Amino acid sequence: MKAYLALEDGLVFEGEGFGAAGEIYGEVVFNTSLTGYQEIMTDPSYKGQIVTMTYPHIGNYGINSQDVESSQPWVEGFIVKELSPVVSNYRSEMSVDAYFKKHHKIGIQGIDTRKLVKHLRDHGAKKGVLSTVDNDLKRLVQKAKDSPSIVGVDLVKEVTCKKPYDFTEGLMPEFEWGQSHERVFDIVAIDSGIKTNILRKLNQHGFRVKVVPASTSAAEILSYRPKGLFLSNGPGDPSAVPYMVETVRGLIGKLPIFGICFGHQILGQALGGTTSKLKFGHRGGNHPVMDLLTRKIEITSQNHGFVVDIESLPKEDVELTHINLNDKTLEGLQHKKLPLFSVQYHPENSPGPHDSDYLFDRFYDRVAHPERKFLVTQ
Repeated sequence: MKAYLALEDGLVFEGEGFGAAGEIYGEVVFNTSLTGYQEIMTDPSYKGQIVTMTYPHIGNYGINSQDVESSQPWVEGFIVKELSPVVSNYRSEMSVDAYFKKHHKIGIQGIDTRKLVKHLRDHGAKKGVLSTVDNDLKRLVQKAKDSPSIVGVDLVKEVTCKKPYDFTEGLMPEFEWGQSHERVFDIVAIDSGIKTNILRKLNQHGFRVKVVPASTSAAEILSYRPKGLFLSNGPGDPSAVPYMVETVRGLIGKLPIFGICFGHQILGQALGGTTSKLKFGHRGGNHPVMDLLTRKIEITSQNHGFVVDIESLPKEDVELTHINLNDKTLEGLQHKKLPLFSVQYHPENSPGPHDSDYLFDRFYDRVAHPERKFLVTQ
């Protein structure tokens, strides 16, 4: 079936549709990862976005239920140069085409993704419409123009869990929530779109996790008597969820805190900072970041369109810990006196790379020894 992609500024592409038939809108962005397309599809942080893969050949190893990051694909649509007609992997359970049909998601292949990505780099992420049911390009462009922006919109409420639950995958039964153990700590994770492999990593690094909805109050979180707080990734504009900022602000100084990606942005706001939108965002598995604590360079996995503004942070309380080597934007911060820190990227290495796994150990140290002062030189 024919498919059409129309951007708000008038650029249009014709290609071949896959997955379900229909018409959707979203912010058109790109991801530079070579593998891990199913982790990308199922990352709740992509709610509201149509994702373009820069790698030209996608889908050759199919879809399996072990590597997905949530129970469904969250991308609004998916754009590839070529969807592999052959699926070959012993773990594969279905093709990308079948997976998208199952979950009523729309994809397009056969367009010039290099031209599209260059356009997005030059002019910024754009609102777009993807359709397999209409070839009226003028109408599609107008619909893209009229579609809502993700700026100022609370997308977290669309992806957060409905009620609290425990995640103890890989932990022994005697390590269940609330049972005392000298090496395993109970923490609460605020779910603003959390990826499954983040929860697995927290388990592997010595944490029992109580996952709670994004609307959970500080008082409710403290009622679980956790030893620490984790702030997850999530979609959209961090300034559109002031209720999360208020919750985190109420827990500063009461619990060790670790935030990643969207959670980093929420923590930055809770500490007095502001956030702003990037031109086209950071999405992919190859972004170089310097750890200012060690002066080592990490190759990181990233997925975000907003950043914490460096100059907005109170310098008397907060110090920078990580910096992006491509554009010098903020990639990490920590408090000078309290056991809390955050990073803008994804240390859970799903699908990779693995350079930043040490951050979970750093969080464990702060939970185990909240009385310590962890300065930039440590």
